[in-house]
Amino acid sequence: MEKNLVLLLLLTPFVGFLFNVFFGKKAGKNISGIVGTLAVTVSFVISVYFFMQINEVAEPIKLFDWMSVSNFKIDFGVLLDRLSILWLLFVTGIGSLIHLYSISYMHDDENMHKFFAYLNLFIFFMITLVVGSNLLVMFIGWEGVGLCSYLLIGFWYKNQDYNDAAKKAFIMNRIGDLGFLIGIFILASLFSTADFTELKELILGGTQNGNVFWLSAATLCLFIGATGKSAQLPLYTWLPDAMAGPTPVSALIHAATMVTAGIFMITRMNFLFDLTPFISNIIAIIGAVTALVAASIGLVQNDIKKVLAYSTVSQLGLMFLALGLGAYNVAVFHVITHAFFKACLFLGSGSVIHAMHHEQDMRKMGGLRKIMPITFATMLIATLAISGIPPFSGFFSKDEILMTAFHFNKPLWVIASIASIMTAFYMFRLIYLTFFKDFRGTEEQKHHLHESPSLLTFPLIVLGILSIVGGLISLPGNSWLNHYLEPILANKHEEHHFGTTEYSLMAIAVVGGLIGIGLAYSKYIKQAFVPKSDNEITGFSKTLYNKYYVDEFYIFLIVKPLNGLSNFFRETLEPALGKLVYGFGSVANGIGKQGKKVQSGSIGLYLFAFVIGVCAIIIYLFLAQKIA
Repeated sequence: MEKNLVLLLLLTPFVGFLFNVFFGKKAGKNISGIVGTLAVTVSFVISVYFFMQINEVAEPIKLFDWMSVSNFKIDFGVLLDRLSILWLLFVTGIGSLIHLYSISYMHDDENMHKFFAYLNLFIFFMITLVVGSNLLVMFIGWEGVGLCSYLLIGFWYKNQDYNDAAKKAFIMNRIGDLGFLIGIFILASLFSTADFTELKELILGGTQNGNVFWLSAATLCLFIGATGKSAQLPLYTWLPDAMAGPTPVSALIHAATMVTAGIFMITRMNFLFDLTPFISNIIAIIGAVTALVAASIGLVQNDIKKVLAYSTVSQLGLMFLALGLGAYNVAVFHVITHAFFKACLFLGSGSVIHAMHHEQDMRKMGGLRKIMPITFATMLIATLAISGIPPFSGFFSKDEILMTAFHFNKPLWVIASIASIMTAFYMFRLIYLTFFKDFRGTEEQKHHLHESPSLLTFPLIVLGILSIVGGLISLPGNSWLNHYLEPILANKHEEHHFGTTEYSLMAIAVVGGLIGIGLAYSKYIKQAFVPKSDNEITGFSKTLYNKYYVDEFYIFLIVKPLNGLSNFFRETLEPALGKLVYGFGSVANGIGKQGKKVQSGSIGLYLFAFVIGVCAIIIYLFLAQKIA
């Protein structure tokens, strides 16, 4: 029974993918969307069932024998423990809402069936990644979501810029995936297994714990894989460009699926990372710096989806900060609350873009508050949540990260706090520019402005409610989530006793958020400031607007040298090798041309050559005998 349900959980989205690939176009857009949405909804219902049945200890379920080489054996199995089921709930739950949203959002697209096929395949691979019982099954899902991100980001393939963004995401993820693969090889070599349960038993039992160098190398390689999928420095630049895909894709990638894969993997391997504190420190530092860098870039972006993209990178940085400090449960808490409010924000931005006829520049918006009340209310709730304002969900999760950083590493707490203040500023900058003051678009756009249909607003309302109540799963001093994750974590994360220091930290975090909101209010409401056009931006704002020129640096450091090397091979080395090979051919051809002249058909000439040959042999034999 349980094995059948697992197969149903895993394969239903894949069946939806197959249906839409082969029959979606003939079935029609409505049927295509309904089948795609139901496929993910079934997986969500089964996930809820498993959540209700979960025990403290979960045994892997073997589906079939996969491979066996010498003493290394791998089964294709699933592990439905508390961590994987928790992830399944928001992957399939939010995934279902995004599919429902897409029925209306993508209805006018001629390739709607293909879009739902890719979405279903994306969910299938994400489920595979989450429920895999070993690193190799996880790697299948890991690569699968990378493939689907390429297909979805470049879905509108007639635009070459979108194709370039898709290729960029695919290539940068491959860099991280190579590190992940090397980490798997190292662990398989050290422990002769890649199974999570066996690895945990061996590592906690002390096997190979003395080999700190190779364990550190393995964790570093795994972290490199996580930096690619979860967009951390230096492999983060693909994520903002992923905005080229349709808005539901942005919500799916940024909120609940692909970008959380790195956090999931490190949390799954927490028993290994606990043994390598040096690598954990690197994770914490990179996470904090990523949060600050991305937040600073988000301050001046004018594309509504780009602001949310850099917000995602920044929030992921905070999650990695928590992971690096060993607070895996805190990182998971922020993953969950972030999934709620970020999905709400992206789908809300899609509602705005839909009403604005695909306009994404906030400088051409404004005054939408009264025209789109549901979109405005839900986005405001989600913005308050991401800004860390109580009692919204983001306040609780972000506050725990900041509190953990303060107790373990005060410089990182300062960096994270500054990033949080910036978050409040640029998110309310988005709200003020989009929904307040007068409308700045064209008269035609103004004439067509309207609230989005119910299929778009219903997911927003659900996610808005979750953004309010989501923090209740881990209240200070009474955390259901911490208790729930205890069997998963090798070292229990100590909950801080709430005293004067803790309440002061909470107050500082809230005041910081309010300062960011106040600064945005002063600039964009009181002063009615509208960002300048791109060619008028100067000074440090231009540096921020151009994302610190990181892409330009990568082009200079990597792309141009590679292009130069390839041009050298094509224009210099390849012609030289061609001439060399052609030269050998010319010599053989020349010898052949001269040799064929001998074949004249003259019997007299042949007899003459024969006599010359015989004389030469006789002379050789005579001389050889005389010398001897």
